[in-house]
Amino acid sequence: MRGPSPASTPRVDPGRVHALIVGVESYEAGTAWDLPGPARDAVAFHRLLAASGVRETQLHLHLAPLTPFTPDVAHRQADHATLRRALVRELPRLEGDFLCVWWGGHGVLDRAGHTRLFCADATTSDKVSINLESALDRFSSDAVPGFTEQLWIVDACETFEEALAFRDPLPSEALPAGQRTLAHRQTLLRAAGRGRQAANDPVRATGLFSDVLLDVLTGRPSVLAALLDPEVLYTEVRDRIAALRASGRTLQVPGIQLRAPGRTEVLPAADERTQPERPATALSRAVDALLAYPLMTDPVERQAVVSALGPSLAGTLPRHSKARTDAVGILTALVRQHSDALWQLYDAVLSVDDDPGRRAVLKAALDELVHSRRSGQSAGLHVQ
Repeated sequence: MRGPSPASTPRVDPGRVHALIVGVESYEAGTAWDLPGPARDAVAFHRLLAASGVRETQLHLHLAPLTPFTPDVAHRQADHATLRRALVRELPRLEGDFLCVWWGGHGVLDRAGHTRLFCADATTSDKVSINLESALDRFSSDAVPGFTEQLWIVDACETFEEALAFRDPLPSEALPAGQRTLAHRQTLLRAAGRGRQAANDPVRATGLFSDVLLDVLTGRPSVLAALLDPEVLYTEVRDRIAALRASGRTLQVPGIQLRAPGRTEVLPAADERTQPERPATALSRAVDALLAYPLMTDPVERQAVVSALGPSLAGTLPRHSKARTDAVGILTALVRQHSDALWQLYDAVLSVDDDPGRRAVLKAALDELVHSRRSGQSAGLHVQ
């Protein structure tokens, strides 16, 4: 796809550009949250902007890298207090026309429909995060007198909070916002779409969305001009990811949200409407295979199966009165346990009903579920 013609290319003074660039790979929650890629992607974006003439003092880089990656550029921490201070106190005081925010790491869509971006000091019991929507509200208010042009790029999952069966709820926090104004034009590019995971390649250590976007930007004669024309940029990224989705590499559908004087809308992903129905996930197939057993639809028999797992496992499972919701919680929790946990469930089910046909389907579904979790192909959270 051709970029804009030279006559239509937006101009921007690199001296009036600032960027907040965040890449979180390592979390205090432990190795189960490790996510190789976001810090490397953030550094690559930093280098593109630096090569475009944006001074180092205007590139605000925050990283939590995984070893053995050692960034060779100056950066600050990506903990909650540091990032909140940057968003609430530091960036609003700066003078500039264009602000670009790049964020890569774990995320979740909370029950209020807000995207929560987890900080490096998030733990399983204290999931500190930045509320993306509250950040957008702050930066479109008079609390931020400058940066009338803004582009926010987020490569993070938007998995529904309830699908992750967190043992501890998300802490509620919103950034303070000022009086609303009509001075700012904000564009948000998001990698995954509502309720979806953002794919990550742990071997190449990059997010799929970030990798595509960086490649598109690298091919443009002017990176800043491309960032100032986000609808054109989004179209090319969307089309490339649509091809990857068609080949089965991802289920995510990137999105774009525009908020400007006289225009506020979320543009539809036109290509998504023409896609064939997506295949069921490994978890969905495992749930179907488990519920094919009549005993799993009876709450008393279902409890007997769970009790057979023993208190060390049964006591960690989130439970629900509805059979399907209960099965989702049980399978999701067990697959995060040690490698034998799912097979203990398998044995418990077979001890009550050893139907050969159902047994073969359940075994295949659990094999696939284990493989999907081990493959690390998505950047979804792996622990509660």
